[in-house]
Amino acid sequence: MIVLGGLAGAILGGCSPTSTVSPEINRGADRSATFPDITARVGAATTQMSNDEAASISARLSALAANRQAGTISDADYQREVLELQALAANHGADTLKEIAK
Repeated sequence: MIVLGGLAGAILGGCSPTSTVSPEINRGADRSATFPDITARVGAATTQMSNDEAASISARLSALAANRQAGTISDADYQREVLELQALAANHGADTLKEIAK
């Protein structure tokens, strides 16, 4: 009977509600008394590109490639379009982060 009492005490002792933080752990990391709200709605940081926007950009790129291949666009116009698209690619990340930070 003493063995069972000691075993029960050891098991129940592990379930105590008090939390001790190891000195090696940052005290701010001890969040044992708080629980996350898993029912809260989480929204996107910014809006997603619509299907229409994606189709528009795809059509623009396809037309540019077709015009280049057919020779119906001058090299200067082609290079201007390419530079515009490269600028969009280079700045898009920074612009999006600015919008998210608002």
